[in-house]
Amino acid sequence: MNCHVIGAGLAGCEAAWQLARAGIDVLLYEMKPVKFSPAHHYAGFAELVCSNSLKAARVSTAAGLLKEEMRRLGSVTLAAAAKAQVPAGGALAVDRILFSDLVTKAIRSHPHIKVVTGEVTSLPEGNVIVATGPLTSDSLAEHLRDLCGGQYLSFYDAAAPIITADSIDREIVFAASRYGKGEDDYLNCPMDREEYERFYEALIGAEQAPLKEFDRRDFTVYEGCMPIEVMARRGGDTIRFGPLKPVGLRDPRTGKRPWAVVQLRAENREGTLYNLVGFQTNLKFSEQKRVFSLIPGLADAEFARYGVMHRNTFLDSPRLLESTFALRAEPCISFAGQITGVEGYMESAASGLLAGLQTARRMRGMPPLSLPKVTMLGALTAYISDPSVVEFQPMGANMGILPPLPERVRGKQERYAALANRSLAALDQLLSAEKLNRGSGW
Repeated sequence: MNCHVIGAGLAGCEAAWQLARAGIDVLLYEMKPVKFSPAHHYAGFAELVCSNSLKAARVSTAAGLLKEEMRRLGSVTLAAAAKAQVPAGGALAVDRILFSDLVTKAIRSHPHIKVVTGEVTSLPEGNVIVATGPLTSDSLAEHLRDLCGGQYLSFYDAAAPIITADSIDREIVFAASRYGKGEDDYLNCPMDREEYERFYEALIGAEQAPLKEFDRRDFTVYEGCMPIEVMARRGGDTIRFGPLKPVGLRDPRTGKRPWAVVQLRAENREGTLYNLVGFQTNLKFSEQKRVFSLIPGLADAEFARYGVMHRNTFLDSPRLLESTFALRAEPCISFAGQITGVEGYMESAASGLLAGLQTARRMRGMPPLSLPKVTMLGALTAYISDPSVVEFQPMGANMGILPPLPERVRGKQERYAALANRSLAALDQLLSAEKLNRGSGW
């Protein structure tokens, strides 16, 4: 009984580790050092390409909660991070070379894992976990396009910012549909002329994020999904007659049509997250916070995800994947990492951990592990497999994807602590019921 894992990044290593710990023989395929992607340079596994930070360590943060849940499920990357940690205030940061070397050593020394070096251009027969990352090689990406259907595989990530519902000022923002037709599916942020002009000037003067070389070569693909700042620079009224058009809407505070309107659309079924419609952007994250907070009703907006525009191969997971990360049409094939639509180092690792754990259970004839949605792991898997998500965009860990608390808790820190406590209690209850005592295994 064996399983093929393609890619030895964070997700692939976690998947291989979970399978191996379950006694399943793993063939782990890695094309480095024979071939490198445009972003990778080090021959070791689990290479951290951009930052060496794994984000906040405090459990009462989304990033910290995710890591604690992963620790309790036996994460190999977090065991390595603990040994490679460098000072970074409240964040978990690592010496990236030592981190990679530690993960590589753990993987290569496990008796149930065999590493196969070389590029994979098509999927092998049998049980497979694809963990090839956002820069999946062209030949394999084409194979995946054929497998999943071309309309279900995106090669570029053009996403608008997403904010939490409870950070929207409902004294200003109103729910309405244009001309009163249909349900009030959108929230509307009304602007008068002065507010619009202030926002417009800030937008066209904001600083864009630098593009990596492989993004810069292909940036023309975004013409059909133009950054809001690029559109704005074409003229003072361009966006006011585009995504900010106010036609068919009246501000209930004034009874008049606003000069411009930014619309917000629910991102999930629970209505805890909203995206800024038409606000695909390549602005720096700090600039997004500064400029978009000028929108009336969003002065205190909490960003669950900032807008991004870069090369990022990812699936339309809500149409394709189960919450176990298995392909609905072919359950012996699973996916893990950023290709599934999770965003971030630890989120990618977490998806690999779960894909490996769930695949091992399926291969052993066991039912899937049903993660509570109140956990960060459960909420992320629910988000990427929820067919009600209409325009799917990658998502990282954030408190906004967790179901609300049954009672109102004043203060963000207190609310986050309560959410974290609930999550860990639910996970511990599940692990106890399943008689799972994971640990790191090191």
